Amino acid sequence: MSSAYENLTRTFTRLSRFSHLSAISGWDMMTMMPPGGSAARGAALAELSVLQHEILTAKEVGQWLDQAAQDPLNDVERANLDEMRRAWQQAALLPASLVEAKSIAGSRCEHAWRQQRPVNDWQGFAENLKEVVKLSRQEAEIRAQANGCSRYDALLDIFEPGMTSEKLDKTFGEIKQWLPSLLQRIVEKQAQETVDVPVGPFAIESQKQLSLAVMKQLGFDFNAGRLDVSAHPFCGGVPEDVRITTRYNENEFISAMMGVIHETGHARYEQNLPKQWAGQPVSHARSTAIHESQSLFFEKQLGRSADFLSLLLPQVKLLIGDGPALDESNFIALNQRVKPGLIRVDADEVSYPAHIILRYEIERALIAGDIDVDDIPALWQEKMQSLLGMDTTGNYRDGCMQDIHWTDGAFGYFPTYTLGAMYAAQLFQGMKKALPQVNDLLRRGNLEPVFDWLRQNIWQHGSRFSTRQLIENATGEDLNPAYFRQHLENRYLNGL
Repeated sequence: MSSAYENLTRTFTRLSRFSHLSAISGWDMMTMMPPGGSAARGAALAELSVLQHEILTAKEVGQWLDQAAQDPLNDVERANLDEMRRAWQQAALLPASLVEAKSIAGSRCEHAWRQQRPVNDWQGFAENLKEVVKLSRQEAEIRAQANGCSRYDALLDIFEPGMTSEKLDKTFGEIKQWLPSLLQRIVEKQAQETVDVPVGPFAIESQKQLSLAVMKQLGFDFNAGRLDVSAHPFCGGVPEDVRITTRYNENEFISAMMGVIHETGHARYEQNLPKQWAGQPVSHARSTAIHESQSLFFEKQLGRSADFLSLLLPQVKLLIGDGPALDESNFIALNQRVKPGLIRVDADEVSYPAHIILRYEIERALIAGDIDVDDIPALWQEKMQSLLGMDTTGNYRDGCMQDIHWTDGAFGYFPTYTLGAMYAAQLFQGMKKALPQVNDLLRRGNLEPVFDWLRQNIWQHGSRFSTRQLIENATGEDLNPAYFRQHLENRYLNGL
């Protein structure tokens, strides 16, 4: 007879294969699928999610989990069993009818958003979003009652196990105290500097070739992934077939270039997850914030550093063209420019946390039932004005409709971006202790030692360790936001 643990590994391998199909189908829906296929694709994905839910919540799975706890397992197998139990507990709480309804509502809202955002149609978007919020509140209430926590914390735990709104309030509250003055000091300092902006148009094909060149420089495995275009940049697919996307603008090329660097960070993490545990929960990325730490490590710690930009510049000139704006010092200054704006994905790394805090505070109140969907635009304007001094009155497209996350009910996701930025800064400092010559390595284009450090300390471990254990093993301490503030001050005030 097979052991309970072996039965579980076979079941989770089967679930992994269904997730593979779901991921690629979801990527196709956001990149290639014609509009007429939306309803049918949404129904198909909902059916698949129900099937996965039924397999995971079958009575025997719970029995196997209890039996496997008595099996003689090694450390990795024990960690895998813990992740299996967590997945089972998360799924077993929800009725299949809610899983299906949430999937269909999310697909409908996301697909409609693609047409509604460009025409600033808040009313149309709000109607679909109300259904998503209603179902998300139902899910949150079920999870909260089971876990003995708040609704929002129950959803936050899906993306960032162990994190709570109490911890976030403390961390984000501290950021709100020092960020506005730091932002003002940096903007005033840069106001004394003249920076030339490259003037387009920049051919889309040239931008695509630059994107591919950057991905190659950053070690992306093209035998196990590809680059495409979508309305909102993302990294999807599976470790064996990672799909990243960006969006191009003929009037400027830096947003697409940096978007690709960001998504390549996600992709490298996926491509280097432990293959020997493939198909098992322990092989998955540790958490959403750790995933974001990898993309932000690539985009912010590496991508916007003076050394990496100097390395990248010859490729930019070759594929985009030359001119005064692409003088090395100007190119570096251009990519380190701090200017508060409306769009989160285009925000500089200094003002970016304000975008996240705004969304966090709104979605937490929304899930708690303290506000409703119709209250979002006014709150968005109030917080945008308070945090960044920006006006979004009547501009829903560049305000509360700009992101894709709420369309499918991903409440609890947004905080992981700034958590990821803080982890990235801390990891970079940890890496510099092991590789004090890192700046010279970047200038010479020898990035492999950097990737090796990430592989040894983050990538190869999957979900074997908790987030706290993973960060402590890599840096010697738990999350310390001081590294993030130090990074911003060093780069933007001290020129380091």
